[in-house]
Amino acid sequence: MNAPTAAPARLGITLGDPSGIGPEIAVKALASLPPAERSRIAIVGNVDLVRRADGVVGAGLAYDTATLDPAPGVVPVVHVATDGIDTLQDGKLTPAGGEAAYRYIERAVQLAQTGDIAVIVTAPLNKGALHAAGHHFDGHTELLATLTDTKQSWMLLAGPKLSALHVSTHVSLKGATERATTQRVLDTIRTGHRHYVGLGVARPRIAVAGLNPHCGEGGIFGTEEVERIDAAVAAAQAEGIDARGPIPGDTVFHRALRGEFDLVIAQYHDQGHIPTKLIAFDETVNVTLGLPIRRTSVDHGTAFDIAWTGKADATNMLAAIRYAQKMTGRAVAA
Repeated sequence: MNAPTAAPARLGITLGDPSGIGPEIAVKALASLPPAERSRIAIVGNVDLVRRADGVVGAGLAYDTATLDPAPGVVPVVHVATDGIDTLQDGKLTPAGGEAAYRYIERAVQLAQTGDIAVIVTAPLNKGALHAAGHHFDGHTELLATLTDTKQSWMLLAGPKLSALHVSTHVSLKGATERATTQRVLDTIRTGHRHYVGLGVARPRIAVAGLNPHCGEGGIFGTEEVERIDAAVAAAQAEGIDARGPIPGDTVFHRALRGEFDLVIAQYHDQGHIPTKLIAFDETVNVTLGLPIRRTSVDHGTAFDIAWTGKADATNMLAAIRYAQKMTGRAVAA
């Protein structure tokens, strides 16, 4: 008799800012999945909002707040109640929306830390609403780092053809230049290498983008490459990592897109975001690395202008779910 197949690891979707499209895309994505798979993905958020979103998109799903192991096809919901929920306004920035988004993440982190969920999948929050609620974070990545007491974390944009891991993200260009130290670049290379090995890539090919035009042309346009980045690449190579560079930013992504590299280390936010989103906007997933828990996310905003109209596209949410499944080592075929 064959041994029973292990159930897929459970994921947890946070609803994000409930005034945005998060509840709709969560429900739409789940409705597109086979019943047994759907029941292994819990929603973390307000169950009344989940049921309202179901009605808006016409999904017709069943929900259970009593257990994380419901009958096949039934979606488990970890209900999170927050103050001021009655002050929410569809498509509007409110402190209540920011507070709800924060509480959903907080609860999901607790579930991940206890092992009740393997990967958190986040719907979008609104930074202005988050700040209005008194939570002064630049986004999910920084919030998750604080909740898990993590000193360093990284943003990976993972696409079907092009992926970029960022040395820095939500800082000014001046701040990004200051942050591109030898140690930070080396730590970023190491983090990308570990992640891809964990995904089953035995020897990831990692390209390191330069910071300055033409990698500084030997110091003519800037000295960061010769003073910092060269040393980081050399140190990574000495550890046996297949890292190459620095390579000028205007060519490295083209080379990666042709299949020469598995991952590009981008030195700052827009250097990595522009090419990855240009190539596959709907399929590029935001992944947080360096945390003691695992998290993927949609790579778009709350879309207040179309929230609660049923128009939101769940393609990116489904991509985030698929990547999360891949991270568990028990991916379900697409």
